[in-house]
Amino acid sequence: MSDSNASQRIAAERDLLRLLCSVLVKPVTRVELCRLVDPSKFIDPLQRVLFEEIRALGPIDAKSLLQLLPARVTNRGFPDFDLDDLLTPKLVSEGDIEKLFQSALRLIDVDEDNSDGSTETVH
Repeated sequence: MSDSNASQRIAAERDLLRLLCSVLVKPVTRVELCRLVDPSKFIDPLQRVLFEEIRALGPIDAKSLLQLLPARVTNRGFPDFDLDDLLTPKLVSEGDIEKLFQSALRLIDVDEDNSDGSTETVH
């Protein structure tokens, strides 16, 4: 994967995390999105751990999710983790939601496209 494709993939991962942490996303929707994305496909280790913790917490409201994540991620080996920095801009408008969903769908499509063992890159 080229540096440009890796950067795009990491940005898409971050967008997915912002979407999953948004108060505009219902807990059941969050759980379903998490089910569709393979955590082993994450490039950034911190973002992968954050995704795994979001998935492990299940269908809880966003406020509780945001309160629980920092300690859980710190306990997984990221003591300098700052959720606010990662999710900046933290507030997601309804207009942003569509962009973030598109980013999430790209991650899902890439995972499905590469499930046959091919080495296609993200475009």
